[in-house]
Amino acid sequence: MTISKRIKKVVTGEPQVINTDMGVLGDPINKSHPFYFGFIATIGALSAFVLMRALASASQIFVLILIALFLATGLNPAVEALRRRGLSRTNAVAAIFISVILFVIFFALIVVPPVVSQGSNLISQAPSLIQDLKSNSLFMRLNDQYGLLDTLQREIAARTSDGKLLLTTFGGVVGVGKSVLSGTFAALTILVLTLYFLTSLPQMVKLGLRLAPASRRPRVGALTDAIISRVGSFVSSQVTIAFMAGIFTFLLSFALGIPSPIALGMTVLVCGLIPLIGHFIGCTVVTLVALTQSVTIGLVAFLAYVLYVQIENYLITPRIMKKTLSIPGAVTIISALIGSSLLGLVGGLLAVPVAAAIILILDEVVFPRTDNA
Repeated sequence: MTISKRIKKVVTGEPQVINTDMGVLGDPINKSHPFYFGFIATIGALSAFVLMRALASASQIFVLILIALFLATGLNPAVEALRRRGLSRTNAVAAIFISVILFVIFFALIVVPPVVSQGSNLISQAPSLIQDLKSNSLFMRLNDQYGLLDTLQREIAARTSDGKLLLTTFGGVVGVGKSVLSGTFAALTILVLTLYFLTSLPQMVKLGLRLAPASRRPRVGALTDAIISRVGSFVSSQVTIAFMAGIFTFLLSFALGIPSPIALGMTVLVCGLIPLIGHFIGCTVVTLVALTQSVTIGLVAFLAYVLYVQIENYLITPRIMKKTLSIPGAVTIISALIGSSLLGLVGGLLAVPVAAAIILILDEVVFPRTDNA
């Protein structure tokens, strides 16, 4: 069509046709043209870049949400156990949550004062401990070759000369304030989110199941419940392993005469719940407190703790995980390494239950189809 028609009303109300030459209609845009492809690709790349920047900016919030959801799923078996005893879900969640808060308060009252006092004692005894190390022939040879003890002695003297070791460690008063505020905010956020997730977990699962086709919802629901159960089994297994580490630390401290054995045992119990770096923190605390007694006791405590960690990693943990999660020990170690390398602390925390969920899906969905193919 070369002429387009436009209808226009005049004063009399009668339509009048006005012919206007608007030219020839062009061909549609060729979607295979390089310009069109480049334009669309550029828009897509910019959208992906903006989305990734937005997700990166909110990554800390996503980490807190994942941790809270993981804790809520792990505490759900305890809530269900109380529900089977006749409590409503609200009362069961309140009982579990009050127990968690009481444990945190008890931990703060029992552990924090001895840790602070022993830390102050260690700082005051640091120069004499270094002199004791210099009297040892092995450490003396290492110091002659690498100057480790001399460097450590200078650093301790420089940082403790004005009595502001804590402030200089965290970058001054502002650094200490930021660390305290950020840690408090993260802890409160996780606490509140865990409470909400734990209370509304059945509703969340029901809402998620509505995304599946109606004919497959029973099957998907059964798999979801099994995955949640495995996450709860993983949390209970971690708590069991952490309790064993705490008992070992208490017995070790009591046998070596290290002060505050109960506080050290509870410290290692909490550190045992942290994947990857938990035992590193626990070993550091135990060794430093043991060094306040003597260098020999510190070395014995360090070697004994390292030996226990090796036994736990290669004997205790794989057996418990295999019994509770039905996954091989090698998968436990490999999944923890892969998860930690991808997502750090959160990846190490989620790696084993994710591996258990994948194995469950393979056993219930994939393998039956391949066996019948």
